[in-house]
Amino acid sequence: MQGRVERTGSSISRVKCVVNTCQYWDSGNHCNASEIEIQGPNATDTQHTDCATFAPKR
Repeated sequence: MQGRVERTGSSISRVKCVVNTCQYWDSGNHCNASEIEIQGPNATDTQHTDCATFAPKR
């Protein structure tokens, strides 16, 4: 699956990502996506949210 956004050469400051199977993940738990989208309208806890930016590593 191709990612929804571009992968950049720098991480998004203040965003921690531990999903090392994502193509935007970088060592040190950084996210190198140009932007992120979190879905889950009306979520009441973390289990009701979803990182829509996630794309599996190729």
